[in-house]
Amino acid sequence: MAEKGTEIAVFAENLTKVFGTFVAVDHVHFQVEKGEIFGFLGPNGAGKTTTIKILCGLLTPTSGTGRVSGWDVSTQYEDIKNNIGYMSQRFSLYEDLTVQENLDFFGGVYGIEPGRKAERDAWVLDMAGLSDKRDTITRELALGWKQRLALGCAVLHEPPVVFLDEPTSGVDPLSRRSFWDLIHEMARKGVTVFVTTHYMEEAEYCNRLALMSKGRIIALGTPNELKKDWMKESVLEIECSRLMEAAELLGAEKVFSEVAVFGNLLHIVVHDPGAAMAVAREKLIHEGITISRMEIITPSLEDVFVTLTARDRNNL
Repeated sequence: MAEKGTEIAVFAENLTKVFGTFVAVDHVHFQVEKGEIFGFLGPNGAGKTTTIKILCGLLTPTSGTGRVSGWDVSTQYEDIKNNIGYMSQRFSLYEDLTVQENLDFFGGVYGIEPGRKAERDAWVLDMAGLSDKRDTITRELALGWKQRLALGCAVLHEPPVVFLDEPTSGVDPLSRRSFWDLIHEMARKGVTVFVTTHYMEEAEYCNRLALMSKGRIIALGTPNELKKDWMKESVLEIECSRLMEAAELLGAEKVFSEVAVFGNLLHIVVHDPGAAMAVAREKLIHEGITISRMEIITPSLEDVFVTLTARDRNNL
């Protein structure tokens, strides 16, 4: 719950969306404070995008309550659409228009007054690094520039809440980091940012995270809270030769809850670290696999993500 005196920008209580017999969003509950960067994590089909579409006024919920900047998602969806920013992973840009023509189109959609429009255009062009490319056809822009232009178009009307649905999908790491600098700058100015991502390093940039699985929120908290409070097991990290063979070998052992390749390392989720280390060492050495390092580590967000979603998938 929010502390007394804080302003709630986004609120959901028992929010549910059913398509036929399929429950896409299942009694979801959370709230997001003004100026907070709130992240949604979850595998494909978890319900993240459907939840965002409800909150953006693009879908009507089957049941439950939702409010965005005080507007009701069930009855005031037109007001919501006019008072938020929304950016999808496809960037919502018109590829055949120039940069300036895209700005003009979105300025018209949002009803920005001519006197204010020139100032907002200048801000977007400067923010996106496109001041000298306003007459360039949008499809000719590099992906990172398109991304920042799409963000600029989404916030051209200075909305108090911005929804970003996997906005960095396919973008190179440098452009991705630059994009997150822009997000943090908006949040410092009081804009509430609601973002979905499948990049674990991006999730670390959020103030709080909700982990979704099968339409439900199965974990909620700050990145550190998710790693410390929601991850009940320990994580064993192993550096060894013949990595994939080692992963397959240890994955067959029931003493390990999860075995995953993590870069050039193995991360193994275990209930009893001492017993697990002994079993892992015995099995690997028996197969002639050289162990360079083996130790218990603080779990990463990816460890939490893999463990909790697997546990939910198996109904454990």
